[in-house]
Amino acid sequence: MASSPKPITVALVDDYDVVLKGLAHLFDDYRDRILIAEIDANQGVSDEVDVVLYDSFAQPESDHHEISELIRNPRARRVVMYTWNFHPDLIASAREQGVHGYLSKTLPAAQLVAAIEAVHAGELVISDQARRAPSAPGLEWPGRLEGITDRESEILALITQGKSNAEVARLTYLSPNTVKSYIRSVYRKIGATSRTQAVLYGVRHGFTPDTHRIEHWMGGP
Repeated sequence: MASSPKPITVALVDDYDVVLKGLAHLFDDYRDRILIAEIDANQGVSDEVDVVLYDSFAQPESDHHEISELIRNPRARRVVMYTWNFHPDLIASAREQGVHGYLSKTLPAAQLVAAIEAVHAGELVISDQARRAPSAPGLEWPGRLEGITDRESEILALITQGKSNAEVARLTYLSPNTVKSYIRSVYRKIGATSRTQAVLYGVRHGFTPDTHRIEHWMGGP
């Protein structure tokens, strides 16, 4: 009798614990196919894993250095971007660096698992993304329960890190006016009337990066 194939080991990389835990739970119903080996926040991947899933929340896709480090890491067999930003320049840059997949945060869990399996099998997988759509159900981000959208949350996180509007626009490939629109919406939702108040809110409510790694997630290696 043939044995069942081993599940694919995956390391999740981002600087925000709440984001990573939400992403990890997307795979709860697929543990026979995907095994979360570790969750990384500001630490190097230490386990040997089949796929690294780099979540771009508030660590923009244009952060070429971190992506390059992951691709060069001999413990990571495949590196996949997980993002809402499908600007052609970002996709081209990621491909030039050697990523093995560029996956949308709009993918339902079943499609995300299938895409990771295709990457593991040696395919280059780039999601179709014709327009901005809500993130897949089950994902978490700071401020979600307070009615802050995923995109607004990323903008507030970058502001909390000290980025100017111009820097946010450059890092996210959004127009300055679009960034201002998101900021105004966030201000209304959190009751802020100044950037200082918004930053203080961000610091107090989980919009600053975490600095630890959760290893061996739910029975992982």
